[in-house]
Amino acid sequence: MLSTKLLDELNLQIKYELESAHYYMAMEAYFDANDLPGFANFFKVQGQEERFHAEKFYNFVYETNGKVSLTALDLPGKDFDSPLDVFKKALVHEQFITKRIYHLMDIAVEEKNYTTQSMLNWFIDEQVEEENSMREKIVILERIQDNPNGLYMLDAQLAARIFTPPVA
Repeated sequence: MLSTKLLDELNLQIKYELESAHYYMAMEAYFDANDLPGFANFFKVQGQEERFHAEKFYNFVYETNGKVSLTALDLPGKDFDSPLDVFKKALVHEQFITKRIYHLMDIAVEEKNYTTQSMLNWFIDEQVEEENSMREKIVILERIQDNPNGLYMLDAQLAARIFTPPVA
């Protein structure tokens, strides 16, 4: 059984995961508008992952006999200066989500809610991957700087990314 405090925070996390998907769609739109379809694809897949995360939280709340309570989403940021700026903002956003997951874990540990702790362990591992993915692209973009050949090579690489729902 979920406490009111934990249930409220899990419902808030559903909102944050959906906002993440929305934010990444805004990033996708930026890259589409700038003729970088591979970069757009990267953020399209990122948005699909975030919707999967929202559903994972949704299902967990439902399966633990909690009541899912959806709220309005905040508008995503949409002002980006460059591909590097987009990835830096995406990293900051992922760091925020990581802090949220840790916050949820703190509550679950405090309340000795082992079921929630088990579920959150998956997200803790996932956030390591999410942050690292953004950091890797930042390093590459900083190396590329204003080299259009490097940018288009990275664009081609990012075009190959697909979303495969994890089995967990």
